[in-house]
Order: sequence, then C-alpha cells, then structure tokens
Amino acid sequence: MKFSIQRETFLQPLSQVVGVVERRQTLPVLANFLLVAREGELSVTGTDMEVELVGSVKADIGQEGEITVPARKLVDIVRALPDGSKITFSVSDEKATMMAGRSKFTLSTLPATEFPATDQVETLEDVPIAEGDLKTLLDKTAFAMANQDVRYYLNGLLVDFKAGRLRTVATDGHRLAVCDYAGKANVSQDRQLIVPRKGVMELVRMLDDGSADVSLALGRNHVRLVKDGTKFTSKLIDGRFPDYEAVIPVGADKQILVDRAVFTQALQRAAILSNEKYRGVRLEAANGVLKIVAHNPQHEEAVEEIEAEMNFDQLAVGFNVTYLLDALMAVETEQVSLELKDANSSCLISAPDSDLNRHVVMPLKL
Repeated sequence: MKFSIQRETFLQPLSQVVGVVERRQTLPVLANFLLVAREGELSVTGTDMEVELVGSVKADIGQEGEITVPARKLVDIVRALPDGSKITFSVSDEKATMMAGRSKFTLSTLPATEFPATDQVETLEDVPIAEGDLKTLLDKTAFAMANQDVRYYLNGLLVDFKAGRLRTVATDGHRLAVCDYAGKANVSQDRQLIVPRKGVMELVRMLDDGSADVSLALGRNHVRLVKDGTKFTSKLIDGRFPDYEAVIPVGADKQILVDRAVFTQALQRAAILSNEKYRGVRLEAANGVLKIVAHNPQHEEAVEEIEAEMNFDQLAVGFNVTYLLDALMAVETEQVSLELKDANSSCLISAPDSDLNRHVVMPLKL
C-alpha cells in the first residue's frame, strides 16, 4: 500500500473521524484507524463498535491496499507537520512509514482483517431534512440525556416520528427536553429510534447550520447520515423509551413570565453560593417579583430579586439551578414562560408563544 497526499487534505478526514476513537479500548485494533487506498480515493474509518465514522478524500494512490494504524498518533503527527507538506505513506513488513520533507515516522500496524466490519445497514427509509434543522433538534435536547444511567435507554436521544411529525426527546429522569421539527417528516410509518449518546455528540459535531438537505437513512438497528464525504453510522439502543408525554405538565394554571437574559444572569450569580452537591435554588414568586435564594452548608446565602409577570398571589418551589440554566439556554426567546401547578409539581419552561421547544424540570425539596 502506498499513497501521497497534501497535509491539509489528509488532516480533514482524520479530524472528522478521530472523535469516535476511544482512548481506553477492549480491543487493541479499536485504537486504530482503518486506512483504505483504492481507485484514487483514501478512506479513513474509526469505530467504537457502536458508532462508526468514515471520511474519504482524493489521494494519489501508488499501490492499493488497506491497513490499520494508531489513530491519535497519526492525527498528532499530521497536525504537527508544517502547512503545505506533502506526505508519502507506505506499508511494508507490518510497519507504516510516513515521510514529509525531511521528517520520517514509522508506525506499528495491525492487519485490516482485524478491524470490525460494520454490519450491512438495511435502510428501511430515507428522511430528508435541512441540515440546520436537524442540528437544532439535537442541540435543544441532547444536553438532557443521561450519562451512564443503569436505565440504558436514557443514555441516548429519542428520535420520534409520529403522524408526519418529527420530534427529538431526551431525559435523565430529573428533567426532560422536547423539540419539534417545524416542517413535515415524510415517513411511511411511525417510528421511534434511540440514538446512543456518543452517536448524538458526533452528529452534533458533524452538522452545520446550513439549509441544504441531508438524508437520514433509518434502518432496523442503525441510523446513517452522509455529508460531504463523511459517512456516519450508529447502532440504535434496543429498548423502550419511557412515555415522556405523560411527564409534560397538563393544566398547569400558574404562569410566570420573565426576561430570559435577566433571569439567566440572576441564576448564574445565585448558583455560586448554591450547595455544590444538590445545586438547589429556591424560587419565591409574589407580587410581581421573583426572588431567587441559594444556600450552602457554610451558611452562605445569595438572594436575587427580578421583576416578573404572574397570574397568582404567591408560590415557592426549589429546583436544580443547572437544569434551569440548561433549559433557558435552549429556549432563546427574549421572554420565557414558567408554568406550574403547585410547589410539588414539575415546571414547564418554554417560549411564551410557541410549544415547539419545551423543557420540564422536576422540583427539589429544599
């Protein structure tokens, strides 16, 4: 195997793919990239057995072949080479040699046959969606995914197709984020897919705010997306996502309308003195004023008062301040609406005039 390529051209697929390669591996070959040189094209593949990324670029192929080489070492070397360098890569006697100008690097290899092949993805249907819209759906919900929860189906993001509607949902059991696609999703039947956390994070990294359509290929056990020479494939989590619609408060008759930026800044200041473990703040609403109170075990206290519109006399309730701030970051309108039933009910956070993007935060006993 032998090929020549410009440093910048080579760095492009390497940077796109390296995020999926775990630092600690069960199999040594998973710490490697699979390099395949064929028909004037070089492809770079990385996988953790759950998510696979393949980046392809044009290259000057001297001899076709395939090999695996240490992923992070290869990326670090190519990054460290001077701009405009021409790289010559060759393999012989189970060693890979990379030359650029007066630099020469010899890397260990493992045979390509050891690299796990992705199962053939049987596509049930393709769903076109504007790239920016898909990124928005992920950005506004992904932060609420659980991380290493024993309820494995929460360690991912639900992509819910129902009656022509596309919705993304994430929850960690303490909060819920729901975002609806404003357009229509053309799918032949209702489907629910749970994309694992790692796959969601790689997709977010891969997508831009563009208006061009990308195509989500939905399989029985996989989801795939191809964009600009990069192919993303992720296994789906096999499990049943909880009935999230039952968690969204219905008939919450108490509403607080508040300036989002002012509320966010007040929460950030109060959070400095909140308990590091529970991150709790108490919201006390009365007479057009929303008071934010935070305590900690050192008997320190923060009190913030901001103006707010409310349709009730008074209410006091506690929340995790991080969950409130995450929801406020996702809503993005000037004003934000908080809807509750009572001091023990969860809070629905949304834009006052839109329910496309909704966030539910469970109360804290303070």
